[in-house]
Amino acid sequence: MRKAIVFVHGKRAGILTEIASNEYHFEYDENYEGEVVSLTMPVSHKKYCYKSLSPFFEGLLPEGTMLEGFLRVSKIDKNDCFSQLVTKGNNLVGTVTVKLMEDE
Repeated sequence: MRKAIVFVHGKRAGILTEIASNEYHFEYDENYEGEVVSLTMPVSHKKYCYKSLSPFFEGLLPEGTMLEGFLRVSKIDKNDCFSQLVTKGNNLVGTVTVKLMEDE
């Protein structure tokens, strides 16, 4: 199981957890009161479960030739979207950043 901290405008919003390659959870921090991570993920719901990486997070990843170059340089498997997300985490388009959570 891998985890990443999700930030919006530099403020910690919640935790993205990869349970398995076909199960992901995103949960807002209990006291988070900032902007939503995505309009499709309102804070009022708190926890979201997906069978693959959520469309919002997947949409932050590079595509096409940019993806191929990124995978080659980073030595990341094309199917490992979680590693792609945390590797690009500080250089994503928009207000969201993602940082790999170290073991607690």
